[in-house]
Amino acid sequence: MSGGRDDSGQAFPIYVVLIAGFLFAALAFFVVGMAATTRSNAQGAADAAALAAAREVRDNAFMGLDLPALSPAAWEELVKGNLLNAKGACGKATEFAALNDAFVAHCEAATPRFAVAVSTKGTVGKSVVPGSEALHGQATAKALIEPRCFLKPAPTPAPTPTATASPAPSVSPSSSAELGSVAFVCRGKTLTLDLEKPGALDRLAKSLFSVRLVD
Repeated sequence: MSGGRDDSGQAFPIYVVLIAGFLFAALAFFVVGMAATTRSNAQGAADAAALAAAREVRDNAFMGLDLPALSPAAWEELVKGNLLNAKGACGKATEFAALNDAFVAHCEAATPRFAVAVSTKGTVGKSVVPGSEALHGQATAKALIEPRCFLKPAPTPAPTPTATASPAPSVSPSSSAELGSVAFVCRGKTLTLDLEKPGALDRLAKSLFSVRLVD
């Protein structure tokens, strides 16, 4: 009987098609996984670049400032972060993106916020999905510099009683600069800066300001 042999011959092409379909699906899932990995790498590079930009500005908060000559109002502005200079932020972002095999497509440094968009240098690679060899991972990230401290108010001296005594003026928070030091309160702890021997100013900047990623 030849009928059975004919049925077997007709089923073989169906098996081939099914196997080919399964292989294509497996390869397609593999491409999806590669795309997800590329996207994840891009996000990591964007986060690193945004944080690097913000930290560069934070760490150089005192760059170019004549600390003993700062007025009380200037000290107030400095502690609030209003004197931060965004110079060098995007350059640092570019540097850190490159360390993560990516490049900066866009950088906006508007202190205290920093926005970065990056693209990976590598692609998903050749696959069964057309165009995947030209698909780069892309991501954006934002970082923020936040003040952690405020100036510690100096005590108001008691007036000296005299016949023609006039009220003693209140000592401003930064009037301690005239005595050679400035005191800050950071999360309940007092931090004193000796204007004659300030030490590592980048370390002081890290105490005064925090850096974090934001949405």
